[in-house]
Amino acid sequence: MTGSGATLRALIDKGEHFIAGDCFSALTGRIVEHVGFPAAYLGGHACSAFHYAVPDNGVYSQVEQIEQAARIAQAMSIPLIADADTLGETVADAYHFTRRYIQQGIAGIHVEDEVNPKHSRHVNGLCSIADQQARIDAVVRARTDMGQDLVIIARCDELYPSEAGGGGTGSMEEAIKRGYAYVEAGADVLFYPPRPDAVPDLVKEFAGKVPVATMGFTIPGTGFNMMTGGWVTAAANHLKMAREVMETGTVQSANFNFPEKYELIDQTFYDGLIEEWAVKTGRPSRPNSAR
Repeated sequence: MTGSGATLRALIDKGEHFIAGDCFSALTGRIVEHVGFPAAYLGGHACSAFHYAVPDNGVYSQVEQIEQAARIAQAMSIPLIADADTLGETVADAYHFTRRYIQQGIAGIHVEDEVNPKHSRHVNGLCSIADQQARIDAVVRARTDMGQDLVIIARCDELYPSEAGGGGTGSMEEAIKRGYAYVEAGADVLFYPPRPDAVPDLVKEFAGKVPVATMGFTIPGTGFNMMTGGWVTAAANHLKMAREVMETGTVQSANFNFPEKYELIDQTFYDGLIEEWAVKTGRPSRPNSAR
C-alpha cells in the first residue's frame, strides 16, 4: 500500500525513536515539517480550544476534528496523526468516521477507551474491554473496506487515574491486559498517557511488556513520541500581546521577525502565478518587494 499511512507505518517499523511534532493549523503543520519532524500530531484539546474555544471533554465532535485535520494533512507532505477520541458513540460511528479520516489523507488515528464526558468533574471510568475491542474492530473493517493503509493507535487511559482527572485506576496489570486485548482486536500501536505524577520509567516499563510499538507524550525510550503544547504557547503569547496593546496602546514585546513566513505560505509560487497572469493579459505589475 502507498500513501501517508504507509509512510507512517514505515517510520514505526524502523524501530527507531522519533517525534511527531505538535500542530493545530495548516501553518503550524508546515512549520513542523519545515524544521524536520518526520510526522505531525493534531491533538483534540489543541484543536477544540484553538479553533472552537471549547474544552476537550466530549463536547467537541469528530466532524469538527476531521475538518481541521483535513486542512492540515493537505498542507503537508509528512504523515499526520489525529486524535480521534472515542470515534463517536457506537461502532457505526467508529466505522463511518474512520472512513472520513482515511478519505482526508490522515495517516493514523488514536481511539481511546475513556467514557465521555472525559476530563471533567464526572467520574466516568473506562469502557469495557469488549466494547473497546468492538470499536477497534470497526476501525479495522473500515480500513479494509477502503483498501487503504491507516495506522490504528489504541489509547488506553488506565495509567491516568481518576483522582488525577483521568478515567483509569493506575493499575499496570490492567493496562497490560487491555493492551494485549486491543492488539488482538487489530491495534497497530498502543498509546498510554501516564498518570501526571509518573516518571518516564513507568511508560518505559509498560512498553517492554506489550507486543507492539508504544507511544507517549515526549518520553524518550518509548517507541515514538508526540510533542504537545504548541497551541498553549501560541495562545499565551497572543494573550500577553493583546493585554500589552490594551494597557499601553503599543506593542514592544511582539516578534515580527519571521522570514520563513513567505516560504511556509508559498508566497513566491503564488506571486509567480499572478505575475505570469498580469504579463500575459497586459495588466500592470510591480516588483515583489513592493507588495
